[in-house]
Amino acid sequence: MQVSFDSVAGLADALRRAEAAHGRHEQELGHPDQDWPTWYAQYMVREQAGDAGPADREASG
Repeated sequence: MQVSFDSVAGLADALRRAEAAHGRHEQELGHPDQDWPTWYAQYMVREQAGDAGPADREASG
């Protein structure tokens, strides 16, 4: 899947949403996620596909 953003602001907003979702993910894990770049990327791809669901589902699974 190809992912693109119309502007720097759009990409920044997507990163902020991923950050917030990842924070919740780390709280559930109970420890820092060392592979956060992959988690962010997967979350952002899923979000653009319309698949970022309740509780932000496990982005890597």
